[in-house]
Amino acid sequence: MRYRIAALLLTVLLNCTVLSASAYNAQPKLVVVIVIDQFRGDYLERAHDQLVPDGFRLLIDRGAYFDSCNYGYANTRTAPGHATLFTGAYSDGHGILANEWWDPVKKKMVTSVEDDTTRIVGVSGGEPGASPHKLLADTIGDELRLATQGRARVFSISLKDRSAVLPGGFSANAAYWIDHSSGAWITSTYYMNSLPAWVQQFNSSGNSDKYWNREWKNNAGQVLRNTNKPAQKADFYGIIGSTPFANDYEFDFARTLITNEKLGQGPATDLLLISLSANDILGHQVGPDSPQIEAMALALDRQLAGFFGFLGKQIGLGNVLIALSADHGISPMPPVASSFRLPAANLDERQLSARLNDILAAKYGPGTYVPRGGLSWPVLFLDENAFAGKNVREADAEHTAGEALKQVGMRSYFTRSELADFRVPADELGRRYLHSFSPEPSWYVLGVPAPYFVGTSRGTDHASPYNYDTHVPLAFFGLPFQPGVYREHSEPVDLAVTLASLLGINAPNSAVGRVLTEALRIPPNAAARRGIMIPAETSKEDKH
Repeated sequence: MRYRIAALLLTVLLNCTVLSASAYNAQPKLVVVIVIDQFRGDYLERAHDQLVPDGFRLLIDRGAYFDSCNYGYANTRTAPGHATLFTGAYSDGHGILANEWWDPVKKKMVTSVEDDTTRIVGVSGGEPGASPHKLLADTIGDELRLATQGRARVFSISLKDRSAVLPGGFSANAAYWIDHSSGAWITSTYYMNSLPAWVQQFNSSGNSDKYWNREWKNNAGQVLRNTNKPAQKADFYGIIGSTPFANDYEFDFARTLITNEKLGQGPATDLLLISLSANDILGHQVGPDSPQIEAMALALDRQLAGFFGFLGKQIGLGNVLIALSADHGISPMPPVASSFRLPAANLDERQLSARLNDILAAKYGPGTYVPRGGLSWPVLFLDENAFAGKNVREADAEHTAGEALKQVGMRSYFTRSELADFRVPADELGRRYLHSFSPEPSWYVLGVPAPYFVGTSRGTDHASPYNYDTHVPLAFFGLPFQPGVYREHSEPVDLAVTLASLLGINAPNSAVGRVLTEALRIPPNAAARRGIMIPAETSKEDKH
């Protein structure tokens, strides 16, 4: 009887906590969202039996784990993925088409976050900085800041600028990324004119230097890589960034940020966004089936356990919501796919660019129609300036370029003009490419590649509409969530909308996701009062 009464009291307490929680009264005190760059949805299944209890399994066994989460678009790149997760929209809503694209005014390829009106802060040189000015939608961080009139604080960190800037949105208190050479943490004048004292102290205290000249070993003690420092120019991003030491470095910085900015101690819920880049840097080189990728995942498992333990001591896990996902998956290495008699190939983008330009020149006359870097397989950007004076309409140029893409191995294509006019088949593939559309002024063609054909002469890549690129994990931990493995269809756009509902704030302004009510503890009568529809039976399944 005592156990039944205790269980009943715990249930009442949980329900009261869930119903009274909101960003306005700092319940929870902190939301932490972790994005693993290039982490396929099947990785956690592969490694499950080797995982420690309080790392990934905190989310899988004691949280709500959605194992059938897929992006609903085709442009599975880093910048669109991070924008999608935090705006709750796809590219047709947030406008981020790719990591970079052709700018017909500047007449060069530009990145998704570069901003000539800002400057880098933290290293000398006066290089152009970065900002979220190319986003066409706001983020959950923006809505949190608006709802609390700035009392909530939002911070975002990553090794990559785009993976720090886009998640934080327009109103983040700060976004931090690293200088590729030294590993020093930097930002831009969009956020501040000088680094806070604690960041300067972190950079000057040898925190990046301690990862040079070390051996990365797997659990069996086998040396997988070393981080020998070059005699000439250092490359922290390329050398240390492809090992688990990069994740240690990010978590070190995250702990220091939480402590010095006093996150979780304010009058409203704070938000910390962490994008872990190491898996992507390594994955392009070795592919998803490499023992190094497995070792990276197991190392991250232990690192997450350590970070979650820190959150428990610093703030209390009962006061924290944690969410985890990824920005995209990855194709098998083409030689691996070929070994199973699957059609697959590594393609050379530079050679393909030259062939495509020759095909266009044969029709329109001499010219550079495909700019340098304009083919980022499977997306082709055209220099509209090259068509000036030739009386060629955008739609015609893109159609010709699309047919040229088929000549060099693409299955099919969708042009910017077709997508803008919704002239696509009414099927799942058409839907994914409509979601990939951006109104960016560049002329472009979205190619449909054959499965396992990647646009790099070595290693592997992502950016396709296929499940190996779209399937990612989605998991939540915290008091509002009913633990279990949920096998319903879900999408990354659901993350921001679900968190917004739990925080009692508006969803991002262009969000199209749904609240994942099947994983929430909210009782049916309370849910009805709050306008949330809950199925008669949840589909929570047994845990592993």
